[in-house]
Amino acid sequence: ASTHPPHSAKKMAADNVCFAPVKESDVSREMTSRYMKDMLEYAETDVVIVGAGPSGLACAFELSKNKNIKVAVIEASVAPGGGGWVGGQLFSPMIVRKPAHEFLIDLGVAFEDMGNYVVVAHAALTTATLIKRCIENGVKLFNATSVEDLIIRNGVVSGVVTNWALVTKAHGTQSCMDPNVMEAKVVVSSCGHDGPFGATGVRRLKELGMIDNVPGMKALDMNASEDAVVRQTREIVPGMIVTGMEVAEVDGTARMGPTFGAMFLSGRKAAHIVASKLEKMSKQ
Repeated sequence: ASTHPPHSAKKMAADNVCFAPVKESDVSREMTSRYMKDMLEYAETDVVIVGAGPSGLACAFELSKNKNIKVAVIEASVAPGGGGWVGGQLFSPMIVRKPAHEFLIDLGVAFEDMGNYVVVAHAALTTATLIKRCIENGVKLFNATSVEDLIIRNGVVSGVVTNWALVTKAHGTQSCMDPNVMEAKVVVSSCGHDGPFGATGVRRLKELGMIDNVPGMKALDMNASEDAVVRQTREIVPGMIVTGMEVAEVDGTARMGPTFGAMFLSGRKAAHIVASKLEKMSKQ
């Protein structure tokens, strides 16, 4: 005989649910106190990653393996993940060229091996897992928060200037709405391409005269683009590392379209550059 209650019993149990009582003010205090604690703790941090797309999250995940590195990720959108929720043309499968499948194995995401590349059934599986692993490992994510500018001292990027993303969008419609700041030993710019916040890190460097040009990415060539993006992931000015499609924007390399391997390996390379830089700084 079945041990499961009949459908009518399940419905009756659901109809009779009674949640524990709560004071609305307690809910407000719990959210506010915890968020303010995070803001106080991360007013000064080891690393700030600007942009929670595939490369930024990959960088954060790799750094999170070292519990001695304090990592904050700032994302302007309410939902982190950037373009990692879907594949090309809003289709769901995610294509990852080898050897970047090793990153998926490390992450624990299943895929179908097609020889030179692998296919994840739905891109959201990879992105959701990345976000989950980062937060579980202690990465602090500040979403719905934009970076409006950089802190620069003696030619070295030393942090970021932040604001609520909706306030940033409302500049020009109200009187002055001053920002906040977050100091960091290293800043990783992973602002991607296209969209209102695309490549904002390197574009600001150009406005400041710290780099000469941001030519924008060239037409699509998957084979040329992915190798170039990983190869050219680097510390572009003292204190700031550039990763992901922002590399293509600042160097004028080809766009890669709907393949994601370079995003993961560029982010991982950026993390290794950060870790090496922090180690050197600790010995000074």
